[in-house]
Amino acid sequence: MAKPRKPSRIKLEIIQAATELFLEHGFHKTTSKMVCERAEVGTGNLTFYYPTKEHILAVLVRMSCDFQWQVMEANEDEGKSPLLSYLLELTAMAAISEENEQMMELYSAFYAHPLTLDIIRTNDVPKMKQAFGEYCKEWTEEQFEEAEAIVSGIEYATVVRTEHTVPLPVRIEGALNSIMLLFGVPEDIRKMKIEKVLSMDYRAIGRHFCEGFKKYALETTEHAIEEHIKNAKPRRY
Repeated sequence: MAKPRKPSRIKLEIIQAATELFLEHGFHKTTSKMVCERAEVGTGNLTFYYPTKEHILAVLVRMSCDFQWQVMEANEDEGKSPLLSYLLELTAMAAISEENEQMMELYSAFYAHPLTLDIIRTNDVPKMKQAFGEYCKEWTEEQFEEAEAIVSGIEYATVVRTEHTVPLPVRIEGALNSIMLLFGVPEDIRKMKIEKVLSMDYRAIGRHFCEGFKKYALETTEHAIEEHIKNAKPRRY
């Protein structure tokens, strides 16, 4: 007789199964039935812990945010500034979305749902302070929140492709310049940072970024998943 699984283990296995399926088939093509079969759980267990795919997505967004902070810290250890680290992060997301339809669909879903967009905006305000704080020292918390609402829209437009989308380098340059301009980064610094980013093998950086997130998501622990679930709950106003 199989040993019953703890709730934390069930929740973890659902998240890991969903992550694999989202990356294999895309967010929209992944069904609840597919998640149940991969995680070996019944429909009742799935909907008890995650009533909709968006609730699973919210946990993945929280995990993505934590992974991005880890990447920023690693970049800082390598001597990269918080500003350059953020610019590389967005560039990597755009680059991997260009060549991986499933990642583009996943990032698109991150920004498309109010629950997950709220998590992104809440997480990214301190990131914007760290990356751009020296250029807007007099800003209030409200100003950073207002700017992040605009930045998240630019990020979404940068990672999502349509039939009218401009080539990737043009898209990256326009996005990075617009975001830095919003925070008052001087023109000479904007130009220097963009040239530095575009001189790198940003497509390879994007693939490495994607593999790192996938590894992080699939190797998380039961304790960590409980923390991600707790932090993925929407704010109460």
